[in-house]
Amino acid sequence: MKKVNLNDIKTLGQLKKSGYESKSIKDELRDNLLQKIANGEETFKGIWGYENSVIPELERAILSRHNINLLGLRGQAKTRLARLMVQLLDEWIPVISGSEIHDDPFEPISRYAKELIKEKGEETPIEWLHREERFYEKLATPDVTVADLIGDVDPIKAANLKLSYADDRVIHFGMIPRANRCIFVINELPDLQARIQVALFNILQEGDIQIRGFKLRLPLDLQFVFTANPEDYTNRGSIVTPLKDRIGSQILTHYPDTVEIAKKITKQEAQMDARQKESIHIPEMAMDILEQISFEARNSEFVDAKSGVSARMSITAFENLLSTAERRALKSGDAETTVRLSDFMGVIPSITGKIELVYEGEQEGAGSVAETLVEDSIKTLFGKYFPKIDKLEHKDAESPYDNLIAWFFDGEGFELLDEDSDEAYKRKLDSVTPLNHLLNEYQPDTSKQDSYFLKEFLLWGLVSHKKLSKYRFTEGYQFKDLYGSYIRGL
Repeated sequence: MKKVNLNDIKTLGQLKKSGYESKSIKDELRDNLLQKIANGEETFKGIWGYENSVIPELERAILSRHNINLLGLRGQAKTRLARLMVQLLDEWIPVISGSEIHDDPFEPISRYAKELIKEKGEETPIEWLHREERFYEKLATPDVTVADLIGDVDPIKAANLKLSYADDRVIHFGMIPRANRCIFVINELPDLQARIQVALFNILQEGDIQIRGFKLRLPLDLQFVFTANPEDYTNRGSIVTPLKDRIGSQILTHYPDTVEIAKKITKQEAQMDARQKESIHIPEMAMDILEQISFEARNSEFVDAKSGVSARMSITAFENLLSTAERRALKSGDAETTVRLSDFMGVIPSITGKIELVYEGEQEGAGSVAETLVEDSIKTLFGKYFPKIDKLEHKDAESPYDNLIAWFFDGEGFELLDEDSDEAYKRKLDSVTPLNHLLNEYQPDTSKQDSYFLKEFLLWGLVSHKKLSKYRFTEGYQFKDLYGSYIRGL
C-alpha cells in the first residue's frame, strides 16, 4: 500500500484507489514476522529464557500459518506470548463501518456488509481498526456455552424485524465471529467441556458455523492460540482428539533454566514504587536467594511437582521483600535501608499461597515448608561464597568457621530484632569479630553496603549446616552455639 493518510480514506472507493491489498491474518503475521527476522529485530520482547527453545518453535508455527497450542505449567508466560503476537499484526486494517464481525471491505462475509456495499457501492463507509483491538481472550470454564463462543438465535431481534428463525439476520454472534480477523485465545482449553470443543471443529477446518439447527457459511479469518496445563489432562478434562488434530503446532513451555534468567523476569515484572527504588538497596545476593527458593520448591519432596511453581511466586515474594524492608525502615526512623536476610520472613505469605503441597507437605504445614525452602536456598548458595561444609567430617578436623563457632560457644549468643535500626543492626553484626575475618578472607571485594547482608548470610548458612542454632521469638531471631548452652546448663 502506498503511503497515504489513513484519515483521508473513509470510503470503499478511496480504499481501492489507495492500492490497499487485503490479506488473511495468518499471512499478516507471517509477512511481518519474516520482515522482523530479516531486519534482526527481537520478535517477542520481554520474554526471557525462551530464546533457544520456545520462541523458535513459535516463529516456525507462525511461518507455517498454524493454529497454536501452548502447553505448560502455570506461570510460564503462555498468555504473555499470545498477547505479544499482536505486535506482529499490521498496525491498522480497514473494516466496514458498523460491522459486528470486522468485515474486510474487499471480502465481506456478513449479510450486513454485503447489503451495505450493494446499496452504497464505492461510497460504502469504512473505518480503521488498530492492532491492539484485535486481541480476544476467553478463559475456558465448565459453564462456557456454544452460544457464548459461536452465537445464538435472538428471538427479540426476530420479532422486531419480523424475520423467520431460518434467516441469518436473527443471529446474535458470539465471541469467535466477533473476533474475525483477530487473534483469539482460549486459555486452559482442557477445562472446556468436550461438547463445546466439538463445536470448534468446523470453525478451525471448514470455516462455517452451525447455530440452532441451520448451517451458516461464514468463512471466518482467525488466528487461534490455545493454552493448556498438563495437569488439567488428569484433573479436569482433556483436549478431545479431533480438536487436537486440527491444531497445527503444540509448543511446550518451561520454567527458567538458571537463576540469572529468573532474576531478569522478576525485576521486569515486579511492581516497584518509586520511593522503594530510591530508599531500599537490594544486594544481588538477596535476589539470588529469592530466585533459588523457586528452584528449591520445584525439587522439594513437600511440593507437588505436577502442579508446578509459578514464576509469579518470585515476583510477589520480591514485592513482599521490599515492603518488609520499607515498613521496617519507617518503624525505626531510617530514611534509607538495605534488605536484610531476616526480611525474608516477610516473603512467607507469598510462598504459602503459590505452592501446592503433597500429603507430607500438608503434615508439615505450609508455613513450615516455606521456611524450609528459604533455608534450603541459603544452604544451596552457601558454597558459592564460602568454603563448603561437608555433611560428614572428622570431629577433630580444622574448619574455617572454628573461631566463629567458638565465639558463640564462649558467649551468650546475640539477637537480631526485626525492627532494629540500621545503626543497631550493623553494630550487632560488627560485634561478632570472626565474621569480619571470614569476609576479608573469602569475600574481600564485597562493598561495605552489601557486607552486612553477607555477614547475616554466613550465620544463616552455618545454621542450615547445623553448626549454629537459630531461634525465632516474637521480636526477631536469636543465634546461639549448637551445644554450648546445653553444656553450660549441665
